[in-house]
Amino acid sequence: MRLYDTMERAVVEMRPERENTLTMYSCGPTVYRFAHIGNLRTFLMADLICRAYRFHGIEARQIQNITDVGHMTDELFDRGEDKMLVAAGVENKSPQEIASFYTAAFLEDVDAIGIRRAILYPKASDHVPQMIEIIAKLIERGHAYAVDGHVYYDTASFPAYGRLSGNTLDELQTGHRKEIGDPNKRHHSDFVLWMHAGPNRVIKFPSPWGDGFPGWHIECSAMSIEHLGDRFDIHTGGEDNVFPHHEDEIAQSDGAAGHQVVRHWVHGAHLLSEGRKMAKSAGNFYDLRDLAAMGHAEPLAVRLLLLQSRYRAQMNFTRDALGAAETTLARWRRLVGDWSRGAAAPRSDLESKYDTRFSETIADDLDTTSAVALAAEVVSTPDLAPGAKARLLARWDAFLGLNLQREAGEAAAVPTDIAELLAQRQKAREAKDFAESDRLREQIRNLGFDVEDTAEGQRTRPIG
Repeated sequence: MRLYDTMERAVVEMRPERENTLTMYSCGPTVYRFAHIGNLRTFLMADLICRAYRFHGIEARQIQNITDVGHMTDELFDRGEDKMLVAAGVENKSPQEIASFYTAAFLEDVDAIGIRRAILYPKASDHVPQMIEIIAKLIERGHAYAVDGHVYYDTASFPAYGRLSGNTLDELQTGHRKEIGDPNKRHHSDFVLWMHAGPNRVIKFPSPWGDGFPGWHIECSAMSIEHLGDRFDIHTGGEDNVFPHHEDEIAQSDGAAGHQVVRHWVHGAHLLSEGRKMAKSAGNFYDLRDLAAMGHAEPLAVRLLLLQSRYRAQMNFTRDALGAAETTLARWRRLVGDWSRGAAAPRSDLESKYDTRFSETIADDLDTTSAVALAAEVVSTPDLAPGAKARLLARWDAFLGLNLQREAGEAAAVPTDIAELLAQRQKAREAKDFAESDRLREQIRNLGFDVEDTAEGQRTRPIG
């Protein structure tokens, strides 16, 4: 497998350190609202990495966090508020109720879009002791300092700070907007590991530095190391995580461990919506529920649309493009169902060549664009028997995740004698013996099955 390593700025081979098992940590959702399709594109990238390794016989052990404690900002709440607390106030629920509701919604979306679940979804709120332990270790190693109940990371103590994002301390644009001008910091690039809780703070935890709550970045260091150890293969996230989140995470994890924790960093590009950044204020913000209300009821069509662009290329989402993906997905499923009910075809050299091409394509930096194009080529080529096409698409669907065999469930209902007659008829058609072909069609019909000849082969359905 070759993937683009953000740290190396190159496509590199990513071979698991542990034989036949990939270890991967993926930044997950902050559960204060529904995940929009841009979020889902990033989560899909991680799913495809796992599927690609499994397709090549390597097990993937993926952990994805749930952030239910945090104080990030976004376009809705850009005044430094805790997103969980703001959402709780807006919806008149407790922070715990907000987190529980949107965690369940996230997992529903994961299932709907065909993302295989991670082996574990650790919650930030369950890992505060581990965060405190890492912070204490960073202070002990000279990477952090405490001031009036706050703890800050000293970026000057970590010479590699900025390597992932290409920033330097001298020219660094601070990524910690709500901390600009903090008089407690030694350098404007220093970031918060632990924040002192004021008297009205709802979510707070005891610590050696007083009651408070963790900074955003320390959460992922604690959860990844707790569940994957202090050396693992791949860390994924969106390109907006590169700085400051992942830059800070490297400083924390490596600073506490004393060595490199993550071997490779893989990031997905932004999904634009109708040519612009997705935002509620722009009216181009979609989650799966929004799309269903607009008549786009098949979530796996969203998956097919996202597969048509490589994970690290910016993509523009439109409803017209989604409609085209829905049409394609429905057609592929119908064809696979029809082909599966036909006669079995022996494996040919051409089928093997297609398999090799597909395997090489997904191993080549997760080239889903070419993988989808290859599936379309198989669908349309006259050089493969229908049964061979069905086999190929069924095997490839282990990676594509489109449930292409959904309409093939009736294949087993076609009796053996019908399948044999279909095979004889296919041979007669290939020999241009149309009288025999018609005779066999009538015989099959008398046995209770209709046969329709299409450009893709014989289509068989029970009568009535």
